[in-house]
Amino acid sequence: MWCVVCGKWCRHRSRRGRLWPSTWRSWPCHLSDQGVPLHRTVALSAVLITVAAAVVVSGPASAAAPYKGANTAAVQEDFNGDGYRDLAVGAPGAANGAVEEAGAVVVLYGSAASVSPARRAVITQDSRGVPGEPEAFDGFGASVASADIDRDGYADLLIGAPHEAVDGKDARGSVTVVWGGPSGLTGGATINPVAQFGRNQTLCGFGMGLATGDMNGDGSPEVTVASRCEAASYSGPFSRTGQAASQYREWRFGARGAVMGDVNGDGRAERFWLPGPTGGDHRGPVLLDRGPVDSSDPIKNSPLKLPSADGHTGRIGDVNGDGYGDLITGIADDGTVDGERGAHKGGEINVLYGSAHGITVDQQPRIFHQGTPGIPGAAEVADRFGQSLSTGDINADGYDDVLVGVPGEAIGDRAFAGGAVVLYGSAAGLTTDKSTAYSQDTPGISGNAETDDGFGSAVHLVDLNKDGKAESVVGIPSENNDGCIWIARGTPTGPATNGSSSLCGTATGLTLRGPHGLFGAALPGAQVTF
Repeated sequence: MWCVVCGKWCRHRSRRGRLWPSTWRSWPCHLSDQGVPLHRTVALSAVLITVAAAVVVSGPASAAAPYKGANTAAVQEDFNGDGYRDLAVGAPGAANGAVEEAGAVVVLYGSAASVSPARRAVITQDSRGVPGEPEAFDGFGASVASADIDRDGYADLLIGAPHEAVDGKDARGSVTVVWGGPSGLTGGATINPVAQFGRNQTLCGFGMGLATGDMNGDGSPEVTVASRCEAASYSGPFSRTGQAASQYREWRFGARGAVMGDVNGDGRAERFWLPGPTGGDHRGPVLLDRGPVDSSDPIKNSPLKLPSADGHTGRIGDVNGDGYGDLITGIADDGTVDGERGAHKGGEINVLYGSAHGITVDQQPRIFHQGTPGIPGAAEVADRFGQSLSTGDINADGYDDVLVGVPGEAIGDRAFAGGAVVLYGSAAGLTTDKSTAYSQDTPGISGNAETDDGFGSAVHLVDLNKDGKAESVVGIPSENNDGCIWIARGTPTGPATNGSSSLCGTATGLTLRGPHGLFGAALPGAQVTF
């Protein structure tokens, strides 16, 4: 199938609008087998404002406090309130009884000993109190995020099912919230699309991306939902029926994802939209949200395009320790194949540093790729460096580090076995000093690098045992058919491969009725969802 947007043959298996890659080397596809565009490719210049040398985000000029990220859960990702972060792992290809590839999410509860399958919850659309019905190829668990959206002191779990048919419309998509509490996750509600969402189109993929953060400082996090047709924003607190205090459609463009975090130190999150490849910008524009759409004047409050920034996925973390969040975006699509200006073979990440003035539109990003001196590995076509990324302090030196997924990396002669690279933060910003690559051929990591495993398809940095050092979690969704994750504890010298552990989907109770369970395809860190 030829894609008129990306100009490449798409090697996806397409069923009912579902576009899981048949292997993790596939290029993102923008056209269904019915010929329907999956990304809105409207001319963004009609609704975006670019202001050279202007300030994008304004804020107090005083010295910033230590970066906290502007997300209000008492302990982020702590679903049972025991003070330990928990780990949600999406398995969008898992079966539900006899229903093939309906999808599931496995939650592993944190403790002083990290996580284990002995303390887990498996959540599907057949779980008690969870709305909806499991259907083949729904992709429940294709995206996951968390925040305390009902303000009861417990983090809640948000789950995207972007391929779910809704009201007879294929792959329109859905988002479910499962409520945290003292006994863990129980019950749930549907977060419905905003009225007139997508103008009743099919194949929107509502829920393909999720992000949370407190944008107005009221203590109630906002929830951002990405889709191919258009994006949506919800302001909390939410009722137990899933109703937000307010909501609006961002109908001017679709978005593959969004990033939320505080880049100017005012204690409020900013939001950056990531529409993904468009008709005029295959590297993907980065847009600063400026507020709800004014229906009487669509240009008013139009997002600001950062002219030097690109990205399909992203995270915000403080990599230089100045108290301001820094925006890190990934561009895994290999633009060198098309001769795109500024593209780097195999993918790249961009870093834009926050400040008391936020991020300015004339700011030039710092670019890292596998051709950058100090970064291990060789830049090769389809490596997909930057398909996934996460920020966190691995070595407890006070600077956030960046874990980058490279799921298309060849390990020896095993194509697309995948890898991951750690870049460390410092007072000077992100650095290649001591940068380290990991794969299933790394001593101490269980398993073997195999063709099409996709090690690094999703990554997450999270302190699961409350020792002040982030564990590295890497998804391997095509390992052993069911999919696996690798977990390494943080140490002063980086992720500890000795003593690291792997956990696969069937060990958590997941079942398979299709070729892949895709356990590990989604983690709370940023990754591209097709």
